[in-house]
Amino acid sequence: MTDANAVKSEVSPDRKLPVRRLFFLEVSTNRIQAMNPDGCDRNVIVTECQLPDGVAIDARAGHIYWTNMGSGVTADDGSIERANIDGTARRVIVPRGATFTPKQIQLDRECGKLYWSDREGMRVMRCNLDGLEIETLIEAGRGEVDRRDPTRWCIGVTIDTERRQIYWTQKGPDNAGLGRIFRANIDIPDGESPANRSDIEVLFDGLPEPIHLELDLANRVLYWTDRGDPPRGNTVNRARVDLKTEPEILITHLMEGIGIALDVPGNQMFITDLAGSIYSADLDGKNKHNLLWSQGNFTGIAYAEV
Repeated sequence: MTDANAVKSEVSPDRKLPVRRLFFLEVSTNRIQAMNPDGCDRNVIVTECQLPDGVAIDARAGHIYWTNMGSGVTADDGSIERANIDGTARRVIVPRGATFTPKQIQLDRECGKLYWSDREGMRVMRCNLDGLEIETLIEAGRGEVDRRDPTRWCIGVTIDTERRQIYWTQKGPDNAGLGRIFRANIDIPDGESPANRSDIEVLFDGLPEPIHLELDLANRVLYWTDRGDPPRGNTVNRARVDLKTEPEILITHLMEGIGIALDVPGNQMFITDLAGSIYSADLDGKNKHNLLWSQGNFTGIAYAEV
């Protein structure tokens, strides 16, 4: 028999179990907030951002990263900031002028890298976790003429850390059906440049307006939001990336869907829209539930156990 008292003595009373939290951006008030996945215990973490759009959590280091789109589409004053998860020790790691309009951001903790899409910069970029070694991986256009072409705008991004691949969206004009999702290797082929790569692959095209991406790495399934018009827009979609199957529409009737986050072990996804709603649902889109409704204008969202 096992000695119950001996078992108990091995567990420290000071040990804290991880807490499930959602971190989300409210672009209408320039704030970052957090709450439990059931919508309870909501609090403001950071204020006075500048049109925040993407958010990523490094739970191990206790850091939150977010992108600021800046003051406008022609200002070239986007930035990326980092703070402790409670909002303290806030600092700019990618200063204004280093990225034009940064959007979704992703964290590769093991390799110590941040990846993000730059909309009017028409780029996919990365840097170290401290903001050093800024690199351009994808350059879809350059200069004022190209910048007026929304088919070149890079919006969402996610990474496959195992196969060292990067995925991103270029949404196109409003409701034009020119949205695309791309894939390429993280490493630029020898002798090539971000603007001239032979390994770029179009996974899906003819989409209304694909926005943020998330990858279920274990099951090789890509999820994304689309803020275009119905029936294919204002939706959450998914597709198997290796089989290149036709995208499956999981959730409809969003009000300009933006952010998406996955809790794969918990079989949950979380979605934001610009009308100020946050939803939870199973990964197959069933059991959709409103956590917040008409609360402002939400953009990025991240799930973490902290």
